[in-house]
Amino acid sequence: YLPLIQIFDRRKDTELRAFVQRVIAGPLFKIIMISTISMNAFFVVLWTNYKIRFRLFRLFEISEVLFVSIYSTEFCMKVYVDPINYWKDGYNLLDVLIIIIISIPYALRKIKGKHYPYLNIANGMQSLRILKLITYSRGIRTLIIAVGQTAYTVASVLILFFLLMYIFAILGFCLFGAPEMGDQNNWGNLAVAFFTLFSLATVDGWTDLQQELDDRNFVLSRAFTIIFILLASFIFLSMFVGVMIIHTEDSIKKFERDLELERHMILMEEKQVILKRQQEEVSHLMQTQKNVDYKSFSELVENFKKTLQHTDPMVLDDFGTSLPFIDIYLSTLDNQDNTIYKLQELYYEMVHVLRLMLEDLPKKQQSQSLEVAEK
Repeated sequence: YLPLIQIFDRRKDTELRAFVQRVIAGPLFKIIMISTISMNAFFVVLWTNYKIRFRLFRLFEISEVLFVSIYSTEFCMKVYVDPINYWKDGYNLLDVLIIIIISIPYALRKIKGKHYPYLNIANGMQSLRILKLITYSRGIRTLIIAVGQTAYTVASVLILFFLLMYIFAILGFCLFGAPEMGDQNNWGNLAVAFFTLFSLATVDGWTDLQQELDDRNFVLSRAFTIIFILLASFIFLSMFVGVMIIHTEDSIKKFERDLELERHMILMEEKQVILKRQQEEVSHLMQTQKNVDYKSFSELVENFKKTLQHTDPMVLDDFGTSLPFIDIYLSTLDNQDNTIYKLQELYYEMVHVLRLMLEDLPKKQQSQSLEVAEK
């Protein structure tokens, strides 16, 4: 096994392999496959009408060859890209199984002939082709994962439900399955009693079953029916639905977290690409400064600005370019302007007081000189 991996790691067709891998991972390939599967399902629906089948027989033959060719091409491309890990994916194995199912009717016609009695079963299995959509729908895969995660809990609920049905089947057989006056059609043996209880659990036609018991004057029939319906339908089936809903919600939340993580990773990759390009542009700018004689660095920057466009992206990773910082910075500037305005008013008042003091100073000096002369 390890030598095979080493052989595939030393493949010489790396460029072609990378190209095919890009094609498979691209959105165009996904759209083509989804459209093909949907069209194939539509043709299968038309094929079920005998009149349309005979009128468009040639069209169905050509379309079948086209669909099988596309599915086979998809299989070959995926195996070519990764021959080892392809078989480790369950959805890829599902695609292989569907291709095998598609080939069964052709093999039966060649080996057993067109009138083989089980050929209709093989034709009916062609409806499984639509399951190929699971490979290209993450939402459906999420639901399948949720169902898989509930297997243990659901199995426990079903075992409890089976025990409940077993108890009531024995009880119903003993109460209502007597050979003389009992209801032999619904309670005559254990298998029939199980089927009757299943009808009661699904609340499908339970009134008719109860009416037959009432016609035979069974006293405990209504209490038996009501207790079983309450336990089976309103408790166990509701429990089953609740378990499915809880696990489905958990899977959907995990799916949303994965999508958010993928978007974040894609965004980070785009930022890295933009940063690398900006670094290259700055390096080119500095190299241009060395080769061309500019008077100053500001002249170099002005010439560089002329080459920029409004559509050029910019990475705003710095704290000073974040929106919260800009909001706080603008608020700080407004407070600073208010403070400066109040300081200016205070300075004006101080100047006014000093001016008044200067005006009063000569008068005081004059009055003092007069007092000195009188003395």
